[in-house]
Amino acid sequence: MSEIILQQTRVDQGLDYYKKFVREYPKVSDLARASEDEVLKLWEGLGYYSRGRNLLATARFIVDHLDGKFPRSAKDLRELKGIGPYTSAAISSIANNEPIAAVDGNAFRVLSRFFDIELDIAKQSTRKYFEELMTKLIEGERPGDFNQAVMDLGASICTPKKYQCEECPLESGCLSFQKKIVDQRPVKIKKMKIRNRYLNFLILIKNEKIAIQRRDQGIWKGLYQFPLIESNHEITKFSELKEISNLELHSGELLTSFSKPHKLSHQNLFISYWTLQSADLTVNCDLDKINSYSFPKPLKDFIAAEILKINV
Repeated sequence: MSEIILQQTRVDQGLDYYKKFVREYPKVSDLARASEDEVLKLWEGLGYYSRGRNLLATARFIVDHLDGKFPRSAKDLRELKGIGPYTSAAISSIANNEPIAAVDGNAFRVLSRFFDIELDIAKQSTRKYFEELMTKLIEGERPGDFNQAVMDLGASICTPKKYQCEECPLESGCLSFQKKIVDQRPVKIKKMKIRNRYLNFLILIKNEKIAIQRRDQGIWKGLYQFPLIESNHEITKFSELKEISNLELHSGELLTSFSKPHKLSHQNLFISYWTLQSADLTVNCDLDKINSYSFPKPLKDFIAAEILKINV
């Protein structure tokens, strides 16, 4: 569970979530019996929600098909949903003492600097090279500790920018330090293309009820949101919003528009909220129960800050 939570998440961000999940689901069978809504509500605010859905799917598979027993090798762990090369190696090396390298961003950075490796870490062939190199370096009966030591070194000392070479226990053997090119390793040529998206959420409240919908696809699949109109640019006039909508919108106004985007790994989300006086939408959620639903973080923050201020 900790390795799934720590995918794309720092320890200080994920620790409280780990504690909540362990308290709520002390056994894999407890998690397997949970509903997706319950799991996503507990995951709320952590981001990358597919991890929560994968965690639940994996727990159910282990209980229903593996008699509640976890696989004992990285190869078998990779057959489970949401568990790839790094996560499977981390789990198996720590839990099963399997001598296999767990190569994450920290390992790429530490090894490429120490050995002055010029290979582009964005390429799949480079990952295989690093996995083979790191596996050769594993000695003794504590491969999990070795993997964690490399991760911790990369996270605390051999960091991307504010690296602390004078504090590093590997300084004397580090080729990049000797050549004064630490800032040039690792090599990563490929850059992820970031796209801008403009999300217009519609706030319709009647008789102390509000319209919400559950997402069935995309980055927030399984979470709840307000009715959404997505545009290809920022909209500030209701007439323009109405024009691009396939909904029956009768009247409304812009409540809040954020000029700074909500940033994801590959998307910038520019979010606006519109209050509607009338529209052909179903109000289906009691206002006093809205916090029982799981919402993406920007919507959750909006609900806490604004939703109860709207005149009902």
